[in-house]
Amino acid sequence: MQEVRLVDENGGQLGVKPIQEALDYAHGKDLDLVEVAAQADPPVARVMDYGKYRYEQEQKAKLARKHQVSINVKEIKFRPKIGVHDYETKKGHVVRFLKQRAKVKVTIMFRGRETTHPERGRDLLMRLAEDVKELGQIESPPLLDGRNMVMVLGPTKNAGVAKDAQAEESQRSEEEVQADGGGEAHAPPRDEEPPARQEVSEAQA
Repeated sequence: MQEVRLVDENGGQLGVKPIQEALDYAHGKDLDLVEVAAQADPPVARVMDYGKYRYEQEQKAKLARKHQVSINVKEIKFRPKIGVHDYETKKGHVVRFLKQRAKVKVTIMFRGRETTHPERGRDLLMRLAEDVKELGQIESPPLLDGRNMVMVLGPTKNAGVAKDAQAEESQRSEEEVQADGGGEAHAPPRDEEPPARQEVSEAQA
């Protein structure tokens, strides 16, 4: 008769038992007999509530997937002679990516004689790293790769989607307050028409 090494529901070793005796033991406790080590000699069987066991394993797997971090890599490109406005705009993109807990590959593209001054690209990359240091840290320092110079930033512990959402909510509230205040401060006199057409023209221009 086939035998198994029997383990009770509390993990206690009950020794080697005939399979039928092990089944009777499990059924007597209104539990299941589950083979947990088929390659052992003799095989190991454990007494358990198999339905509960499967549920717990599924919950553990679900929790592990929930905490698993998926890292995306975003790329943004700069020119060494970038203007202040363009720099601030691109820096804003870098900040947004880091708050999404994505890595950011920052590339400086050199053209023509610009390749003779790689220090300008390096200075720009280090300036960016300093500006976003609360959210991003240097994972790969500036390295020259042909006509490009590349640096990789990774999110710090301070970077997170929740903080990003809070910042957007705060900014939205400030904009609403400013809009309300602006409407009262700039209300035109009764006999003066608001320059709506002029504002539209200026916005389109």
